[in-house]
This record gives sequence, structure tokens and C-alpha cells, in this order.
Amino acid sequence: MKRKRTYARQTREALSVLGKLIRIGRMERGMTAQELADRVGISRTTLYNIEKGAPGPEVGTVFEAAALSGVRLFDQDDAALRTENARLAEKLTLLPKSVRPSRTEVDDDF
Repeated sequence: MKRKRTYARQTREALSVLGKLIRIGRMERGMTAQELADRVGISRTTLYNIEKGAPGPEVGTVFEAAALSGVRLFDQDDAALRTENARLAEKLTLLPKSVRPSRTEVDDDF
């Protein structure tokens, strides 16, 4: 039996907003649902789920649908997005490779 996953309200709202933006972008570009689905490489049903804000479709698929329908995901400028990506990669190099739980219990009884 498949276990039903629950999502936070903010997650559901964000998915709904993104789905609506994708639908608006698709319609403003004069694309049918089938045309966008074909360009993304998914079924029309999957596209409808994305546009409804369903949490099931893969994030890469949702981002591809957004990009093809003209929805800007993070920034209006591609150069700024590349700069931010490089900045975050640099920051990640300064952080530890992994985080492990502490083996010793902290004695905070003063």
C-alpha cells in the first residue's frame, strides 16, 4: 500500500502559485496543453497536475515546464542567476562535506 505524503501549507501554496504561473504563461504564449506537454516530454495529464499544483511531478519536469512557458524561476536576469549559482557553489566549498550528529551529549547543567 502506498503511503500518502503530507506537505506543509506553504509548500502546497507555492506549488499552486507556480502551477498557475505556468498555465498563464502557456496561455499567453498561445500554447495548448498538448503542445507544452509535448515540448516538455510529458503527458497532458502530468501537465494538468503541474498546473493544478500537485506535488507529484518531478521538480525538474516542473522547472522545464516553467522555463518553456516563460516563467522566470529565480531572477529576471540569466547572468544574475549564474552569478548566484557560482556564489552558492563557493559557499558550499567552505562548509563541511557532511553533517553528523554529535556523539557526546553536551553537559549544560551549570
